Amino acid sequence: MSIDHDIERRAVALDALDSILPFDRRDQLAALLTDDDVATLKHLASEGMGDNTLRALASDLGYLEAWCQLATEDPLPWPAPESLLLKFLAHHLWDPVKRSEDPSHGMPAEVEIGLRSLRVLRVYGPHAPGTVRRRLTSWSILTRWRGLTGSFDGPSLKSALRLAVRASARPRQRKSRQAVTGDILANLLHACAGERLVDLRDRALLLVAFASGGRRRSEIAGLRVEDLLEEDPVRTDPANPDSPPLPCLSIRLGRTKTTASDNDEHVLLVGRPVMALKGWLDEAGIGKGPIFRRIDQWGNVDRRAMTPQSVNLILKTRCKQAGLDPTLFSAHGLRSGYLTEAANRGIPLPEAMQQSLHKSVTQAASYYNNAERKNGRAARLIV
Repeated sequence: MSIDHDIERRAVALDALDSILPFDRRDQLAALLTDDDVATLKHLASEGMGDNTLRALASDLGYLEAWCQLATEDPLPWPAPESLLLKFLAHHLWDPVKRSEDPSHGMPAEVEIGLRSLRVLRVYGPHAPGTVRRRLTSWSILTRWRGLTGSFDGPSLKSALRLAVRASARPRQRKSRQAVTGDILANLLHACAGERLVDLRDRALLLVAFASGGRRRSEIAGLRVEDLLEEDPVRTDPANPDSPPLPCLSIRLGRTKTTASDNDEHVLLVGRPVMALKGWLDEAGIGKGPIFRRIDQWGNVDRRAMTPQSVNLILKTRCKQAGLDPTLFSAHGLRSGYLTEAANRGIPLPEAMQQSLHKSVTQAASYYNNAERKNGRAARLIV
C-alpha cells in the first residue's frame, strides 16, 4: 500500500472530526499522524472529551510525531523512554547565551529546518516553558489512554525541566500587549462598517467575542448555530418596565478551558451583538453548523468553521484598517479588554466573572487591579 494512499485514508478518517479539527490542517495532520494516532483521537471524541482539549491534543500529537521522526528517524514510541523525554527538553528549552557560543546547543539545525518545512514550528529561540509543559502533559495523557505508563513523573525529568526553564530565561509575555477596551472595539467596528458579507461576519464576530465575556478564539471558532437559544427579550432599563425591549440569546459553550468535565457553560448576549449575529446568519444563509466561516475572494461562504488562528488574523487585520498597530493586539485582548472595560465601568467583579467564566478570582482581579491603579491617586503623586 502506498504512502499517499495511507495519508488519504487517514485524512478521510479525520473527516469524522471535522467539527473539532480545523479542515485546513486535516491533510497536514494526516501526513504526520499514524493510524493508531487517528484511532486514539476518534476514541477520545467518542468518549466525550471536550472539543478544545481534543483539538490541542491533536495539534500536540502531530508536532511530537514530526519532531520524533526528525530527531530520531523513528516514529514516536509508546511509551516513550525517559531518554527521549530528556531529549525533547534539550531541543526545546535551552540557554540562548550558550547557543551563541555553541551552535550545537539546543535543537539541531536539521531538526529545526525540517519542522519549519512541515509548518509546525514557527517560534525562534527556546520554546515558552508553558508550551513545553503542555506538550508533555498531552504526551502523558495520550500514553495513559493507550493503557501504558511513562516516565513523566520521574525525578530526572522534573529536575531537568526545572533547570531547563531557568536556563531558557524567557521573560513572560502578555498574550495581548494591549487590551481591546470599549474605545478600541468601537474603532474596530468602524473598520468593518460596510455591508459586504465579510464586514457583517467580522462585525458579528467582534461583538459576540467581546460581549459574551471575552471569549477565547477557539470558543468563537467552534460556535455552532445549534448552540444558540432564543431567550425572552429584556428591558433596556431593568428597573423600568416601560423601557424598550432588547433581543436576548443564550450561547451554550459546552466544556471550556475552565469548565468541569460534567458541566456545560452558557453565557448571554443582549442587544446589539444579537442583532449583528442574526444579521450575519441571515445574509450568509447559515441555518445550521458553524457560525463563523471563511469567505473566499469571490464572496463565497465556506461550509466549515474558521480556525482559531483566523479569529486572531481578523482582529489584526481590522486593527490595521483602524489605524492601530496590529502587533500590540491579539485575540486574547478581547478577553482582557472585557474585564478591563467592566472594571472601568464599575461593574462588580463577581458579576463580570459570571459572563467571562473566569474560575480564578486572582486572574480576573488582576485586570481590575490594573484599571484601579491607573485611575487611582497612588501613581499620580507627580504628574
